[in-house]
Amino acid sequence: MKRLVVLLPVLNEAKGLQWVLERIPYASLTDEGYETSVLVVDGNSTDQTPEVASSFGVRFIVQEGEGKGSAIRHGFREVLAMGSDVVVMLDADGTYAPEEMPRLLEPLEDHQVVIGDRLRGEMASDSMTRLNYVGNHLLTWFASGLYGTTTNDVCSGYWVFSREAIDRMMLNSVSFEIEAEMFASMVHRNIAFTYRPVSYAARIGEAKLGSTADGWNILRKLVTRRFLPQPLM
Repeated sequence: MKRLVVLLPVLNEAKGLQWVLERIPYASLTDEGYETSVLVVDGNSTDQTPEVASSFGVRFIVQEGEGKGSAIRHGFREVLAMGSDVVVMLDADGTYAPEEMPRLLEPLEDHQVVIGDRLRGEMASDSMTRLNYVGNHLLTWFASGLYGTTTNDVCSGYWVFSREAIDRMMLNSVSFEIEAEMFASMVHRNIAFTYRPVSYAARIGEAKLGSTADGWNILRKLVTRRFLPQPLM
């Protein structure tokens, strides 16, 4: 059986983390030939997030540095050390449905990365503000034009990776620009990727993404990585 690790970067997501952990489809994943474990990478939460992780018996580590990008890069180092064959990464805030993992895993036969596409999926009416909705589309269109490669959702937080893809990507993002940098790195490194529509719901708890400031950081990362393919570490 292939070893699959579910990677969950978190910061004060006790309720969302519990919601996600209760819905991981272990039985379906086993039927598909995966031995599944969970890695929670925590950004020094001050709520009950550590206790929730402990109650489910999943692996829990405190991230090095601050920010979502730092958490994901730390998580990537850990899953490689764990000997994972496949990694499923999703935000642990209730926006993405863990039950959809088996469908996202199917295209790995022909691709190294599969990305959940919110913008062409079933999106709840209260899942995204109008400003964020427009901003996500604009950033996605800009990324496609800038890189000459179509992306359906450049800011998605639901990804499936082969071990090889994680090993080949070159990243230095600290915050929410990490997904845009992963797209850029896949293009530069010729990592084969595709998209599958996913459902998207309103998050559980308070939002952490700041519409304008984080949008500019994502835009700047796309431009920087277009002309500097190898990040300065």
